[in-house]
Amino acid sequence: MIDPRTLRFLSAADVRRALPMKEAIEAMKSAFRELSENRAVVPLRTHVSMPEHQGDVLVMPAYSPDTARFALKVITLFENNPALNLPFIQAMVMLFDTVTGSPVAIMEGTSLTAIRSGAASGAATDLLARKQARKAAIFGAGIQARTQLEAICAVRPIREASVFDQDLSRAAVFAREASAELGITVTVAATSAAALDGAEIICTATTSATPVFADGEVAAGTHINAIGSYKPHMREIPQATVVRADCVVDQLDAAWEEAGDLILPLKAGLIQTDHIRAELGEIVAGTKPGRTHPDTVTFFKSVGIAIQDLAAANCVLANAVKLGLGTEVPL
Repeated sequence: MIDPRTLRFLSAADVRRALPMKEAIEAMKSAFRELSENRAVVPLRTHVSMPEHQGDVLVMPAYSPDTARFALKVITLFENNPALNLPFIQAMVMLFDTVTGSPVAIMEGTSLTAIRSGAASGAATDLLARKQARKAAIFGAGIQARTQLEAICAVRPIREASVFDQDLSRAAVFAREASAELGITVTVAATSAAALDGAEIICTATTSATPVFADGEVAAGTHINAIGSYKPHMREIPQATVVRADCVVDQLDAAWEEAGDLILPLKAGLIQTDHIRAELGEIVAGTKPGRTHPDTVTFFKSVGIAIQDLAAANCVLANAVKLGLGTEVPL
């Protein structure tokens, strides 16, 4: 039972304990379905640029009548932070009860963002990747990349993964720790081609503004999750790959506002707006099919939607109450 006169504070450790990946994946499926069926209110996020500090602030609200909850996430992305031994991404999430308007929780949002982003790709992988996919390629070696691999391992029988990152030492740490945590073989790839050799699922979680691999390196039947780029001028995926892929997004409006992976080939005249076949929620609901052919390259592009944060935060709070996690403060 949640007392409306108290506010629960949840740390990163609390969030991680209260949001196991398999539960997060199911929460994302429900959230995307709610979004595509127009049952949620999710304005496009507000973007505040701070170029003098090479930083961006995103303000992301969402309201779910189904759960009677409103969430507000403020997330910062500062490119110089890794050199300062600080996370590139930092965030906080506030959760409100919409029957009374009372705030019910404030939680650390960096861990929540990483888990829900991984879970979104896990949901897409479950619906679009070949059922017996066993090898993954991960581009990037940060916290987002780690949850990407964790999520695809939760929905497919992954036995092997390659990680490619410009920072080889960071990639080596990723490979060692992911191997131990997931019980699979994870190796460092020296090139993008080496990473993609035999890969059936690709996840890109980088800050790159240009493609991180070549189209010719992507085999038929591969599934791609791209979550790194979130600006119209940024892209991780080659245009030629986007053109030949079966494209699915988290939300159409957000994709055409922010997803450079799709906006740039559109502006170049290589695709039309109907190149996006579906929102993921439509596939969850069964109104549109998932994978349609074994040899199709499927491509899930996510810029991140506030309904994901709301669904994840709601799951965190429910589990935190059951487990007695967090600190309650009287209002």
